[in-house]
Amino acid sequence: MKRLLFTITALFFTFVGNTSCSNAATNNENNTTMTTATNDTTGKHYETAIFAGGCFWGVQYYFEKAKGVINTEVGYIGGHVDHPTYEQVCSHTSGHYEAIRVTYDPKVTNYEAMAKLFFNIHDPSQTDGQGPDIGEQYLSVVFYMNDSQKQIAEKLIGQLRAKGMKVATTLKQATTFWVAEGYHQHHYDHEGTTPYCHHFQDKF
Repeated sequence: MKRLLFTITALFFTFVGNTSCSNAATNNENNTTMTTATNDTTGKHYETAIFAGGCFWGVQYYFEKAKGVINTEVGYIGGHVDHPTYEQVCSHTSGHYEAIRVTYDPKVTNYEAMAKLFFNIHDPSQTDGQGPDIGEQYLSVVFYMNDSQKQIAEKLIGQLRAKGMKVATTLKQATTFWVAEGYHQHHYDHEGTTPYCHHFQDKF
């Protein structure tokens, strides 16, 4: 289902001349950095969280609306190829996961709230993807930035397991986050639709 949506979207952007694979790769090189906690353009101190929970369109849909969130970007993380394209990620040749990088204001919210939202909007017990999207790039992963984030994620996973949930979410140390092509950003806002495999359910 998602591959069909992608094909239609990609053809549209190719036709209007807004996006191409080569342009997207250049854009990634210019805008992708290691994760950071400081927004240098405003001088304000923000914090960063990175999660992979299936199709990044749906994950972004919920995070961009969350209290205290300053910015969200979908992209790729965890692989071995620099400047990966969507085609490479989907072909399972780059080792990347579809993920979201969330920048939030710690004066308004905190990492635990971000991690709880992550677990509440997807099925962390699914072992082969998320909903109808099957494949390694759709697996559930918390990419922690530091020991504090790791400990909070472990605590929440423990709470879910205590409730009887067989959590398949893994924890990995954050590496380089590569910003995805422009047509993937805020997909559902542009389409005026809602996620097909992400739904909010309070699990805590």
